Amino acid sequence: MAAIRQKLLGWYDDSARDLPWRETRDPYAIWVSEVMLQQTRVDTVIPYYQRFLETFPNPRALAEADEDAVLSRWSGLGYYRRARLLHAGVREVVAQYGGEVPEDPEARRGLPGVGRYTAGAIGSIAFDKEEPVVDGNVTRVLARLFRIDTPVGKTTTTRRLWEEAARLVPGERPGAFNQALMELGATVCTPKQPHCESCPVAAECEAFIHREVDAFPAQRARRPPKEVELSAVVATRGRGADRKVWLIKSEQPLFGGLWGVPMTEGGARSALREAGLQARLGSEPVGEVEHVLTHRRLRIAVYRASGVRGRETKRRRAFSADDLESVGISTLTRKLLTTALARSGP
Repeated sequence: MAAIRQKLLGWYDDSARDLPWRETRDPYAIWVSEVMLQQTRVDTVIPYYQRFLETFPNPRALAEADEDAVLSRWSGLGYYRRARLLHAGVREVVAQYGGEVPEDPEARRGLPGVGRYTAGAIGSIAFDKEEPVVDGNVTRVLARLFRIDTPVGKTTTTRRLWEEAARLVPGERPGAFNQALMELGATVCTPKQPHCESCPVAAECEAFIHREVDAFPAQRARRPPKEVELSAVVATRGRGADRKVWLIKSEQPLFGGLWGVPMTEGGARSALREAGLQARLGSEPVGEVEHVLTHRRLRIAVYRASGVRGRETKRRRAFSADDLESVGISTLTRKLLTTALARSGP
């Protein structure tokens, strides 16, 4: 273990990418970065991370913001539940800990949205504590390094991965070591065509020694995404610069808290009716949008409606183009708006 640690730390010091969250030991900033990086590419995260911290530079600033303000800064990054849980967790930090992210591991893991990985990342990087981390990149490195042949996602595999990570982390610079593991998985020990010739721990890697790198980590069989057909209505009132579009605040888990156009698995009229709106509805869709989620492939027929009649509420409002910049809307909603409004004329 000592040899692996030493080699990885030396490699990390020489080869680590220059990333903005590596320039700080602020636990709040590290927390924000780790939440954003979950299931999202580094290059995508960087501008969001920088804008988010410009708007909410400390826990108190984020805690005092309303949900729309938070989601507007997250808009387009996806997996919006992360933003809502981060918001809730930071509010608890302000309420319970005076705005200071707690050093105590159990206190950190007790915060909304902070699981074992996020707690370990904050603890090791910000507080220099010997706490392990296991994310997708670390899973791949450890599965190959120790030739773990049970499928990812199984309880026995998860337990083994955390045990190996816990055995490796004790020693000097635990935060740097955890980041070295993640960096190795992101840049060298990649899912396809890993760069084993550049790996600092190839001599210790059981999968490399047995020439079985491509067989690890073992994967469960995946089900194809479910096909779902939907109708969406981009409903407007006014024309030109005065045009406003009606959006509904979703209560569904996937897009909860975000504003979106009326949409349903029924027809376009059903979408308007469920939204509590009346309007002149076009007889044919103006386009189609396909949107792929983890377990679902959405095929959405996009309709236009005009002359909307409806009463604004907390969950139903008409927005100008400028208004849309200050609220949370998903990438899917942006696609639907572009599809309809680009064809709607002045």
